[in-house]
Amino acid sequence: MTTSPTSPTSPIRQRSADGAADRMDGTVTPGRAQPLGATLTPTGVNFSVFSEQATRVELLLFDSYEALAPSRVIHLHAEDNHSYHFWHCHVEGLGAGQVYAYRMDGPHDTRQRGTRFNPRKVLLDPYARANINTLWDRVRALGPEDNCAYAMRSMVVDLDTYDWEGDEPLRTPMADTVIYEMHVGGLTASPSARVTNPGTFSAVVEKIPYLVELGVTAVELLPVFDFDERQVLRSGPKGTPLRNYWGYDPFGFFAPHTGYCSDPCNCTHITEFRDMVKALHKAGIEVILDVVFNHTSEGNEHGPTISFRGQANEIYYHLWPQDRRHYMDFTGCGNAINANHPAVAKFIIECLEYWVREHHVDGFRFDLASELSRGAEGYEMDVPPVLWGIELSGTLSESKIIAEPWDGGGLYQMGRFPGKRWSQWNGPFRDDVRRFVRGDGGMVGAIASRVGGSRDLFRQEGELPTNSINFVTCHDGFTLNDLVSYDHKHNDGNGEANADGAHENFSWNCGVEGPTDDAEVQRLRVRQIKNHAALLLLSRGVPMILAGDEFRNSQGGNNNAYCQDNEISWLDWDQAEKEDEVRRFFTEMIALRKRHRTLRAPRFFSGRHNERGLPDVTWHGTRLEQPGWDDPEARVLSFTLAGFDGDPDLHVIFNMFHLGLDFELPHISGHRWTRLVDTAQSAGQDVMAPADAVPVSGATYHAHGRSVVLLEARPEDGDTPR
Repeated sequence: MTTSPTSPTSPIRQRSADGAADRMDGTVTPGRAQPLGATLTPTGVNFSVFSEQATRVELLLFDSYEALAPSRVIHLHAEDNHSYHFWHCHVEGLGAGQVYAYRMDGPHDTRQRGTRFNPRKVLLDPYARANINTLWDRVRALGPEDNCAYAMRSMVVDLDTYDWEGDEPLRTPMADTVIYEMHVGGLTASPSARVTNPGTFSAVVEKIPYLVELGVTAVELLPVFDFDERQVLRSGPKGTPLRNYWGYDPFGFFAPHTGYCSDPCNCTHITEFRDMVKALHKAGIEVILDVVFNHTSEGNEHGPTISFRGQANEIYYHLWPQDRRHYMDFTGCGNAINANHPAVAKFIIECLEYWVREHHVDGFRFDLASELSRGAEGYEMDVPPVLWGIELSGTLSESKIIAEPWDGGGLYQMGRFPGKRWSQWNGPFRDDVRRFVRGDGGMVGAIASRVGGSRDLFRQEGELPTNSINFVTCHDGFTLNDLVSYDHKHNDGNGEANADGAHENFSWNCGVEGPTDDAEVQRLRVRQIKNHAALLLLSRGVPMILAGDEFRNSQGGNNNAYCQDNEISWLDWDQAEKEDEVRRFFTEMIALRKRHRTLRAPRFFSGRHNERGLPDVTWHGTRLEQPGWDDPEARVLSFTLAGFDGDPDLHVIFNMFHLGLDFELPHISGHRWTRLVDTAQSAGQDVMAPADAVPVSGATYHAHGRSVVLLEARPEDGDTPR
């Protein structure tokens, strides 16, 4: 039963949900249309929600998160509580922890207008800072009946009482950044992690000393926006339910994921996330969020109504113009967000600004970001308002913005993504390095481009190597250990008959498919892992490492573990403790990159010379200045990098031929070459600290088959460069 104020400022009489006698509750006033969401005021809470075509809106207030029905239902009047696109009111006496939701009614015209109003469905606030899902039943929510007893609810949050202790975003230059991509839950879900609250934001804090020792400067967190981890996608081969593990299916964009909180029912969402950010910042590590603004958990026309669908379906989503019952799908997930509608662009930009302003987040990686380039009818836009709005936002001006420059509908914008600031996941870097390291011929020209920052891809005026996020592996695909252990994907556990996941991985199993006790094969795999890591960390651009690659974490050949919330995806910290050789190699290579500005220079090669007369780069093969650009069988490349402003000159050798070869070394007057890296050497000799560098004698260096070598020029008087 609903009642309404007789005037904008009169107290309202509400009937309790169980039919008890009416009682006097807080005063309801019209409130304000902005800001959207539930905002604490000195005397209560202001509620505002967007819906252009709703004809009736009800605000539901619950006494607790587990209440099956609201204790108060406030009917928002079109005369007093409706301003253009927004429905709003202010309720006196409410505070943080108040549980609430909405109901909306309006035209249900799916074919012509695309509207899907349904007053039987309880709706979340899209701007909610926290949500509660303890009663949620996705299967029952698909039915036609009233779902109040098993719907999710939103919660009012106090953003102003947290003590940040002076914390601010770190603003590490992109050129100095080393990214560690990780899943918040999977980092510590395994018992081997030995943490207090496995799989939570607070458990990440316990692993910070490890991250500091490794040397990464930023963590890129797979989605932490609220998603439906209870959603059962299908059953696995043994009947085990497979769920949404990665989190690329959000419903609450302003709310930290409930499942990553140690006490998800105690309004700790905000505090635990902020505690993690603050602790990472104290350790000098930035926080980048993987954000999903291309689709939502509501899916296609057969999915549940959670928020957007029941409030403004015709605006939030791309719908087929010929029959608006059906959703355009440029994501492979059932729907696609209509990001360049002004109201949706406002939502996206305000969401990002919120995470920076209120949670001190340092940047964002945008999943399937090319979908955000599409206009109302799905076509690519030359100047997408939402992407330029993100680029030009004052609040986001010092935030890192990273695009996955493609989408599930075939739009591929690698190297031509709209805007100048946007860094991009460099898919060609991944593929070219994989092919080169496994021994494909004719790759040296492509590898030279990738090492130099992919100038061939980032040709637009003003773009830099820092526009390139270099990676060999990421969450989506083989781990690095599996890349050198499997020729084929093994995704049978996903329940899709091994049809899912990338079919072409440019992998090589080193002669045996999967685990082996063959010592020679194991040694080769370790060397190949080091080769991939060395190429990644010796290239200009921004390197990204997949969590666990540094200790040979394996997913058993599964290259699409999106539904594996189990030991397949969880990091095995016992493996981390025993796999010292590869972990040490990663750690020392990151430290080496930090010591040599030449390796992380933020500009493309330009031909300028240093004080010793060396150009910034000189390309070679086994013979000086004779790279095999046109040789389809070439599997070797070497190059000399000139050091500037006191930095030493470097010489790099890539030999991906299966046999050892002698490489001529350039002569630098007054200097001699010393070895810092040789992936063919044994543990402890494969990468050296500066003080332990090994002098090289003679005019050539013998590089073993399938190896990477880095030499540093030292003055002949014996002084060690800084």
